Amino acid sequence: MATLHPEPVLGITQSLTGQPWHWRGAEGDRRQADLEPDDLVALLLLSRGVPRDDLDRYRAPTIRGFMPDPSIFRDMDSAADRLAQAVIAREKVTIYGDYDVDGATSAALLIRLLRDLGLDAGAYIPDRLMEGYGPSGAALTSLAEAGSTLIVTVDCGAMAYEALQMAHDVGVDVVVVDHHKCAAELPRAFALVNPNRLDEDDEAAAHGHLAAVGVAFLLGAALVRTLRAQGYFASRPEPALMELLDLVALGTVADVAQLKGLNRAFVAQGLKIMARRRNIGMAALIDVSRLTRAPVCSDLGFALGPRINAGGRVGAADLGVRLLTTQDEAEASDIAAQLSRLNEERRAIEAMVQEEAEALLAGQHNRAVALLAGQGWHAGVIGIVAGRIKERTGKPSLVIALDDKGIGKGSGRSIPGVDLGAAIIAAKDAGLLVAGGGHAMAAGLTINADKIDRFSEFLEEHLAARVAAASGGARLLVDALVAPRGLTPDLIDRMESAGPYGMGWPAPRLATGPVRIVRCDVVGTMHVRAIAAGDDGASFKAMAFRSVDTPLGQALLGAPRDRRFWLAGRVKIDNWNGNHASEMHVDDLAAVDL
Repeated sequence: MATLHPEPVLGITQSLTGQPWHWRGAEGDRRQADLEPDDLVALLLLSRGVPRDDLDRYRAPTIRGFMPDPSIFRDMDSAADRLAQAVIAREKVTIYGDYDVDGATSAALLIRLLRDLGLDAGAYIPDRLMEGYGPSGAALTSLAEAGSTLIVTVDCGAMAYEALQMAHDVGVDVVVVDHHKCAAELPRAFALVNPNRLDEDDEAAAHGHLAAVGVAFLLGAALVRTLRAQGYFASRPEPALMELLDLVALGTVADVAQLKGLNRAFVAQGLKIMARRRNIGMAALIDVSRLTRAPVCSDLGFALGPRINAGGRVGAADLGVRLLTTQDEAEASDIAAQLSRLNEERRAIEAMVQEEAEALLAGQHNRAVALLAGQGWHAGVIGIVAGRIKERTGKPSLVIALDDKGIGKGSGRSIPGVDLGAAIIAAKDAGLLVAGGGHAMAAGLTINADKIDRFSEFLEEHLAARVAAASGGARLLVDALVAPRGLTPDLIDRMESAGPYGMGWPAPRLATGPVRIVRCDVVGTMHVRAIAAGDDGASFKAMAFRSVDTPLGQALLGAPRDRRFWLAGRVKIDNWNGNHASEMHVDDLAAVDL
């Protein structure tokens, strides 16, 4: 049973990691919510900022409950009108996507929708290493010369000034569908749909957390509405737009978009569509990921997404789009297997770059932003490594791969409260970068090697105070206190009904104890596994991932059997080898006062 306590949780003001434990959300909500003690779902929703009078809408998020009118976004109607014109006239249309999961799912969504509308659109995905991020003028003019009269860029284009000008000069219309940070001056496009345009009003800007695939879905809805108004469906059925929500869910979670508002509805409903396995390529991807049950939210980020990404990172960039749009089961099975093999290759490359980056990290001291550059690093894995460095240091982190010509491709990941994308755009405006952009939590860049030191200093000057403010109030947020005997699969199922969980909608963290560590060992080379036994007679497995060389891992490994602890972490169901028991993924521990 979950119980409510005043802060600090269990009186812990300094845990093993030096953090106080606090309740998540406003204390006032806990005193005034009038909850039954077992109404854990309402507690979780309230602590994530849901108003009490809006609990019902958030308990079961639906598209209808959260969907805005697409026309609130600038250029949306113009984009829908232009696409409708192309559909009716059977123009040659190309969807130009980014090479990551968000780009692949955005492109696949529009291609599948246009196919259902009777238009067989093509796809163009640039090679990460040879062409880099975003539309290039050469690629756009080449597509125009090959007959495309309309190009829709997805998950890219918001900062592609030169490329879009070249496309305009050769007479091809370009519609940009993006979600990355924009500058005050926009590139020249027929239409540019992006909730993060600086000239958007508050209603549209409130959807700035959408991934590009979410924006593409809204464009799809606007397109269907436009065609309906023009009588296009008088002799043909309307496409089942909701059947494309599996793509929206995958792209949203894999792009680490905040799971609030409309994104929660996209993912909640998209998982239902995914479970029906109607997308042949998605079903093959699920199978090759060895999932024997319907996917859950975490599977999208840790099993399905990395395999789609592997094509753009170390393989053929268009494999993800081909998989998600194919109508041939044999082709789907073959591409899914290829992506899975590439994902294993990606892991090996990533481990090598990670090791070298951490060696460089050891030489950095008192820096607000971790910036690491290495000759010959594979540009396809630097974003993942940047994320690992961020988790390890608690700081915004950038990893730059340098080629033999002195050009660096960089990828960065940030922490809540520090807008890395805006800093990258400012650095580009200051002449330090060849190219760059992104959003608050992730960004990419191109830089000349001789400017890396100046760029690092620029980041320190612009972000040090913000990093200090974001890090200074570090504390471990706890949702509920549960006795060891209460960590049951039933409790986990109840908590899942307040999901989906992810960025901006954190999975519940529980505190439990007192417990003794009765057994502990190392799993693989980095993980610590323990058996914790509670005073109430219950025991459970606890895992501390990537913790062998951290204070947390060392404390678990060295815990005396007669010492009692409080543990805090996320509780999951362990189904390994037919097992069905709860296990805790430990984030922190604190000694019980004797």
